[in-house]
Amino acid sequence: MKVVVTGGGAVGRHLAQDLTDRGHDVTLVEQRRDLAEKLGQWAPDTRIVYGDACEPRILENADVRSADVVVAATGDDEDNLVTSLLAKQEFGVPRVLARVNHPKNEWLFDEQWGVDASVSPPHILTAMVEEAVTVGDLVRLLRLEGGRVALVEMRLPERSPNVGRALYELRLPTDTTLVAILREGHVMIPQPETALAAGDEIVALSSVDSEASLRDVVMGTGTGAPGAAGTADTGSDGAPDA
Repeated sequence: MKVVVTGGGAVGRHLAQDLTDRGHDVTLVEQRRDLAEKLGQWAPDTRIVYGDACEPRILENADVRSADVVVAATGDDEDNLVTSLLAKQEFGVPRVLARVNHPKNEWLFDEQWGVDASVSPPHILTAMVEEAVTVGDLVRLLRLEGGRVALVEMRLPERSPNVGRALYELRLPTDTTLVAILREGHVMIPQPETALAAGDEIVALSSVDSEASLRDVVMGTGTGAPGAAGTADTGSDGAPDA
């Protein structure tokens, strides 16, 4: 895969090096000449392009037109937005990712600016803190599709009525899907017959509008949970029990 990363600071540099180590064709764009020269020494297997990634000619030099992914990872939100817009609209890059440095600007990073997915380090840290202390709640880990979809995580409490129940018994809301279950240090791929256990960390994709319903169903407090108020128990033939 061909990847162009803009910004040779700590984030961009480590990302470029990691992708290069994984066998990808990586180009790193840096506008500070002194840093660009050092990057050439530090990362000899990564192509370094000197220049401002907000300028189309620099992106041409980086061969962005043939890139599969562009990652705008500078420390300046305005630069990342401009680069994302150019990459998507002028060069037709299939996937554009952008770093959000200031959470107050996160609303700008959407498809109108050419951003397919954005990452906000402060929000990730917040999610990690919440993940460590919260049981029975939903934690948003990552926003996708311009903020309309999120990767979320929930930890199942010991007292949840869903402990011991199989996933096929849950009536998940529309626009949601379970991605993985983390249990005792192991990653499990959810299957219909997988039974939930207390303490399970459940990772899911959900539209923002369906997050609350997803949490209620998985935790066992919503109308889609087996045996919850407002739902009818059914027999083996699918008809309500008398």
